[in-house]
Amino acid sequence: MSEMRWHPLLEQWIITATHRQRRTYHPPRGYCPFCPSSKARGFTEVPRAEYDIVVFENRFPTLQQHPPRPAVLGSSLTPVGVSRGICEVVLYSPEHEQTFAGLPIVQIYKLVRVWSDRYRELGARRFVHYVLIFENKGAPVGVTLTHPHGQIYAFPFVPSLIERELAASRRYFSRERNCLKCALAARERRERKRIIFSSQYFESFVPFYARWPYEVHVQPRRHVQDLTQLTDGERWSLARMLKRVTQTYDALFGFSLPYMMLLHQQPTDGHRHGHYHFHIEFLPPNRTADKLKYLAGSETGAGSFSNDTLPEQTAAALRRAMRRVKS
Repeated sequence: MSEMRWHPLLEQWIITATHRQRRTYHPPRGYCPFCPSSKARGFTEVPRAEYDIVVFENRFPTLQQHPPRPAVLGSSLTPVGVSRGICEVVLYSPEHEQTFAGLPIVQIYKLVRVWSDRYRELGARRFVHYVLIFENKGAPVGVTLTHPHGQIYAFPFVPSLIERELAASRRYFSRERNCLKCALAARERRERKRIIFSSQYFESFVPFYARWPYEVHVQPRRHVQDLTQLTDGERWSLARMLKRVTQTYDALFGFSLPYMMLLHQQPTDGHRHGHYHFHIEFLPPNRTADKLKYLAGSETGAGSFSNDTLPEQTAAALRRAMRRVKS
């Protein structure tokens, strides 16, 4: 069963997807549904002996193109809707032990192009109002299939967190006639304390307001709203930046660091969002090499984040780790 139920206190949709209880959970060693099919391996999600980058619909989607009717009737107080949308899986490489950080830059460049194409195609569908491209990496963030992959969710609504970002950037633009993210990036460049790495077209930094200890934001210097507006040179620059950030994470504690990578782009709801600035957020759960940050009472119950580290100190640690990365 899959449906959307309205949360009247938070004014946001909650999606139920009971069929996802049956999804693949830590398959036995030696079998991976994302590796290429072979006689030894058997049939997988990719019925080919090899591949480059693959995109396909998730077999256990949170949102469905042809969803069933809701199991319950809604009301004016608690509306119910069909969970119509699209969930896709993006396989980065046929190599099972590969990670994003280990991908060649040309492969990441191809991936950026794939992301752009999927954003454009999915966003053009009338019922899709927001396209979220993301990667969950590592067991601490709930990953059950370790093959290098990301996901794409095409929502029939604009998620509440994105709505808050849009509202904040809209208010700032109305008041200052300037982009909020551009203004924040300019401050980071002036102070230099939280910058990790800057290139001609992109920059990465630990934000002044970081919620997670080693949170890093990557954003274009030029004011663009989504991936489709990037030039080819900017795509190559983004590929290099993403490789550098993920390599730096792996050098930080000496192991492949878990993280959530989230691409924040403008909605595809038919409205104009010229005030919005495309950016990518990396949210690793580690606060030390052997300790994780958990969302406990204050974060989950009140939405009030607390950070056990100072962004200036974590940025310095990331810069030191970056210097250990072999270019």
